[in-house]
Amino acid sequence: MKTIPSSLIALTATLSILSAAAAPDPVQPAHKLAAKYYDSGFPEGHDTWNSMGTGSDGRIYYVLSSEKHDVGGRMFVFDPKTEKVSCLGDLTEICGEKNKKTIVQGKSHVNFVEVGGKLYFATHIGFYSIVDGMETMGIPPAGWTKYPGGHLLAYDIKSGKFEDLALAPAGEGVITMNMDTQRGRIFCITWPTGSFFRFDLATKNLKSFGKQCAEGENAKGAAYRTVCRSIAVDPEDGSAYFSTSEGTILRYRADTDSVVKVEGEDLKKDYFGLYEPSNPGHMGYNWRQTLYRPADKMIYCVHGNSGYLFRFDPRKAVIEVLDRITSDVSKRTGMFDLFSYGYLGFALGPDGNTIHYLTGGPIYKDGKRVKGKDSVAMGAARGVEDLHLITYHIPTGRCRDQGAVFYQDGQRPIYVNAIAMGKDGSVYTLARIPRGGKTPTDLVRIKGPFKP
Repeated sequence: MKTIPSSLIALTATLSILSAAAAPDPVQPAHKLAAKYYDSGFPEGHDTWNSMGTGSDGRIYYVLSSEKHDVGGRMFVFDPKTEKVSCLGDLTEICGEKNKKTIVQGKSHVNFVEVGGKLYFATHIGFYSIVDGMETMGIPPAGWTKYPGGHLLAYDIKSGKFEDLALAPAGEGVITMNMDTQRGRIFCITWPTGSFFRFDLATKNLKSFGKQCAEGENAKGAAYRTVCRSIAVDPEDGSAYFSTSEGTILRYRADTDSVVKVEGEDLKKDYFGLYEPSNPGHMGYNWRQTLYRPADKMIYCVHGNSGYLFRFDPRKAVIEVLDRITSDVSKRTGMFDLFSYGYLGFALGPDGNTIHYLTGGPIYKDGKRVKGKDSVAMGAARGVEDLHLITYHIPTGRCRDQGAVFYQDGQRPIYVNAIAMGKDGSVYTLARIPRGGKTPTDLVRIKGPFKP
């Protein structure tokens, strides 16, 4: 029997210690990112969804929402060079509804799309009533009348002037919007019934194609369906794509001005999980957020509940699942994240190759998950979570958790469902921040660029 030299034993022990030290803690984020928040001067600012964009002038445009019946949402612009915030207007006043005593334009739920120096966007209701545990259109208080419907708006970057283009059908809010910038067509989905319509800028013609997902979020029981939050536009042929809770992909065809079902492919994938489309509290098989990448003419999508990234080839009508872009902590612990609908902060970086995704991540203390107090069942986090920035480099397929995000005082950004990419690679979002004992929503910057 050979004797193992003491030097080899010592070396082996040292390597074991080093290996253990290098192994990541499965329940702690490997990196931390510092975020800076700004004061837009709007203390009523409430949880905001999408409502951001980077203008051709390099400035960051955003809307802060309000949940009150008599306080409208506000549009702002941030200059990254001077770090100055300016208020551009009150949504209700912009829509010509000031002092009309109608439920105000409380929010915008869509991202800005720029064409010809103008930013196009839409408004949505911010004041809700909870009926049988469900969000419904706000019931007007005494002396007030019902919400008049969402508006399609344009903002001229040079002149600073707004233009009111159209009113959504049936007095509903606009929850989803995108635009074919080449053909001048705006596509929208309304809330709560999930009706799809298009608006032609040249002719001013608005055409509604009706409800696309049973009765949408305006029903209970078998007729209930969550409404798709993202429309993907293929600039090659002017098609617009959106999804349903059952996983059906629907296509607006520019050549026939009609909506048809995409045949031979759908979103009902085993990897995404199992869902009953009529049950509230999740997005079902809907994609959560999408983007079009000009370099490969592909539509990149994320499924909300599962966090899977996939791409859709609109010419072949084929889906390819790429990777799970959840946080490293989520992957290592095998847990779904806490936000029941998934996350909207999903955008292509200025290099045209790197997806930036703001997602949740579980928090652990003493080896146990911090669950926190459950919030409302629909469209909200079910407890406290970290905010993580994930990057996915499309050419190499490299997915990287850049780290958990914290403010200067160590507190966490929460209720994050917006993103805008600065031209320098910085990430901007809208999140709850600590201020005067309250947590209004305001602008946050995570300084970049980030190595993919």
